Amino acid sequence: MHQAAPPVGDPLADFEYRNNQAGLLVRYARGRVASFGRRQIMTVSGGLILWMMNGPLSGAVAMLIAILGEAVDCYYLRGIEARLLRGQPLARVQRISTLTAGFQALTISICIALSWFGSRTSESPLFAVAFLAGAAINGGVVLPYHRGAGTVRLAIFGILPVILFGVSYLRDGLSGTRLVMDAAGTMLLGFMIYSFLDFAVAGFRRHLRDTRELVEKGGELKALNRRLAAQQKEAHRLALVARHANDSVLLLNRRGQILWVNEAFTRTTGYTAEEAIGRMPGALLNGPETDLATVDRLHEALAQGIPFRCEVQNRTKSGETLWIETNQVPVIDEHGEVEMIVAVERDVTRAKQHEQDMIVARHAAEEGARAKAEFLATMSHEIRTPMNGVIGMADLLAESGLTEDQRVYTDTIRSSAQALLTIINDVLDLSRLDARKMTLAPEDFDLKTCVLEPTRLLRPQARGKGLALKLEFEGDGPSYLHGDDSRLRQILINLLGNAIKFTHAGGVTVRVRNRQAAKGGANLVIEVEDTGIGIPEDKLEHIFERFAQADASTTREFGGTGLGLTISRMLIEAMGGTIKVRSVPGQGACFTVALHLPEAQEPPRDDTCIADFSDAELRRILKGKHILTAEDAEVNRTLIRKFLSGFEVDLEFAHDGREAVDKALAQRPDLMLMDMSMPELSGIEATRLIRAEADHQPVIIALTANAFDSDRAACLDAGMDGFLSKPVRRSDLLAVMAQQLSVVRGEAVG
Repeated sequence: MHQAAPPVGDPLADFEYRNNQAGLLVRYARGRVASFGRRQIMTVSGGLILWMMNGPLSGAVAMLIAILGEAVDCYYLRGIEARLLRGQPLARVQRISTLTAGFQALTISICIALSWFGSRTSESPLFAVAFLAGAAINGGVVLPYHRGAGTVRLAIFGILPVILFGVSYLRDGLSGTRLVMDAAGTMLLGFMIYSFLDFAVAGFRRHLRDTRELVEKGGELKALNRRLAAQQKEAHRLALVARHANDSVLLLNRRGQILWVNEAFTRTTGYTAEEAIGRMPGALLNGPETDLATVDRLHEALAQGIPFRCEVQNRTKSGETLWIETNQVPVIDEHGEVEMIVAVERDVTRAKQHEQDMIVARHAAEEGARAKAEFLATMSHEIRTPMNGVIGMADLLAESGLTEDQRVYTDTIRSSAQALLTIINDVLDLSRLDARKMTLAPEDFDLKTCVLEPTRLLRPQARGKGLALKLEFEGDGPSYLHGDDSRLRQILINLLGNAIKFTHAGGVTVRVRNRQAAKGGANLVIEVEDTGIGIPEDKLEHIFERFAQADASTTREFGGTGLGLTISRMLIEAMGGTIKVRSVPGQGACFTVALHLPEAQEPPRDDTCIADFSDAELRRILKGKHILTAEDAEVNRTLIRKFLSGFEVDLEFAHDGREAVDKALAQRPDLMLMDMSMPELSGIEATRLIRAEADHQPVIIALTANAFDSDRAACLDAGMDGFLSKPVRRSDLLAVMAQQLSVVRGEAVG
């Protein structure tokens, strides 16, 4: 058992340390070793008596034997504490020290026997009996400290007189009166020794119990004194805090009357302590604007003995409006009754005013955002509608027989209109991102199809500049993912369009690394690298800022608003990804997009991708179809008529939403092209009525200038089958019509 040092300053721990088995053993050992010299006085005295009475040999032998036993015992005892500290088991130390005690008792017994049977000392056994009594008392008083050592000594000293008298009886018989009287006296002395030791051991135990109680009571008293001192100190601190706090502090009696207020109460309300004490806070501070229902809830909570917090409007002494945040806590006595109430009140008048200002500002901001959203929607619709006519008619004009100059003029109109449309789209996208109105629409999609589509769309542009456009796939990640693939396509179109625009020679490479993620899904890294003009190092950190270009001449030479990269970065960050760029001026640039996308639950069918149809397939699918176009703009009706000229279709027009519903119910068309914004009924309202009332359900495709994601979602939710935003290309319109009609007929598409 390890005998660790007791905790400093802990009387009870020190008492336990001194009086456990190990502590008592150490005390026993220290006492035996310390009294070694005093015990030898009796040893030498007895040896000298034997020397004088029985001869030098007898005295010397007795002294040597007695000192040997003491030396062996004390030699082991003086090292007990060190042995325990080294971790020697307590039981082992107790056993060995019991053996050394027994050895010491045997050596004393030999000395007593030498006196009992000495040539002259045998004539009077009183000396031997007295020596034995002294040794027994000395051995017995250690019983509380080392029960084993005391017991073995008393056992040896108890057996010794039996042996001595037994030998004397065998030698002299019972004839000797002195022998009988000596034996009786020895027994009587033994009983007295027993009584004395019993009293001594019991006294030690009483002393131990009383001392423990005193130590425990002393510890409790010290703890109480410490707690009292701490409470007094805490009370002093709390008094200082309450007195000097910035918030008002009130003490109320159980009836709610003010007992004490601090200086902050006077500064806040204007009432002095003398004016407030004895009055009810409500009678002092409530005004016409005070909410009495709140006051009633406060009184009810305090009556139930539960804390209550609220804000209430009061009046100061001078009549000024005062908003108070009050926190009132009842103090409960030992009987469960409210003893007093502590109220802490904070002046929140400025915060309330700020809150009202913020509400007004928020309403103004919301109204501004609503007006902005309405303006953007109107602007988008009003610009896209004529743009639809410009681009559509330019496409039709390009397909007619033109001279070389006329074709140049037509291509210029088309490219200029497309550039204008790109600017409009960028501005609208940026506005929606800034207003947090653009939401992602994640769905299952095919990664390769998603990446191939932008490459296919921009390949003619790259080919026109004599550039190579390469697409590289690698990795073991899942092919079907879950995310907003339309926004991913938009990002790739922006990056690819920039790369092609700023590259004069060489080419553009798109690398897609699709790695299986440890926690499922795919870690995508998409690189778009070109061999173009590159970006100066000091411009790299600004390249994603809105309206930013590498330098002013870039805009003049290549055009553009500088919003494409800004929109791409914002979309990527909305998806939880990152975009970085590295570049060497004159050698090209590389944009790297990193995304994590979850895996799709099942292989999706990509409805957003427009399938390719040959002219023969288009004619076959559209042949004989009754097509109803709901469009209020004359230029768009003319454009649709031109787009579908040459096809064997029955084309009908409706000029508003109500007419579209009526004709749909009466004429049972196969397909409808539905504008969203029309007189009488909107396209969404008209679609809902057709879906609810028509016994023959046509294919309905939205053809609208409303180009927001929310517009697409609203059209599809209303029951439309497809969505096209204006301006629309003739090829896209014909392909979507054929695709939707093929789905209805159950034909494979794509």
